[in-house]
Order: sequence, then structure tokens, then C-alpha cells
Amino acid sequence: MSLIISDDVIRVSGFSEQELLLEVILMIFQRKKISIGKASRLAGMTLRQFQHELATRKIPIHYDVEDFEKDLQNLREAGRL
Repeated sequence: MSLIISDDVIRVSGFSEQELLLEVILMIFQRKKISIGKASRLAGMTLRQFQHELATRKIPIHYDVEDFEKDLQNLREAGRL
């Protein structure tokens, strides 16, 4: 499923499309709906870059066993494990 955000919403947000996407991904990550690995991939960032973005914004990293298992599953699905 794709989400279409109108140009008006992007314009009034003051963000570029990429910045708005990052904001959404960060919000989803903060709500513990996706793992840090998945969030970094969706943002088009390396894990280190995403961790730096989290640190800059003082967003704590919540990485537990469940996150680790999700990352392992994602790696298996991507054929990287």
C-alpha cells in the first residue's frame, strides 16, 4: 500500500518529501512498531546514520530480544543470512 500526501501538506509541514518520510519513520520507531534495522532501511540510511539521527534528537534506542528476532527474520527474508 502506498500513501499519497498532498503537496499542500508537504508545503505547510516545512519538510521536504524525504524529511517528512524520516519524521514518519521516526514516529513509528518511537512507538515501537518497527525495529531499528527496519527503520534505518525504510529511511534509506545505514544503521549507524539512523542511530546518529536518533542520538541527535535524543530518541532512545529500544532494542530488545523481539527487535533482534525481527531483524534476523528480515535478514533471512532478504537472503542475507
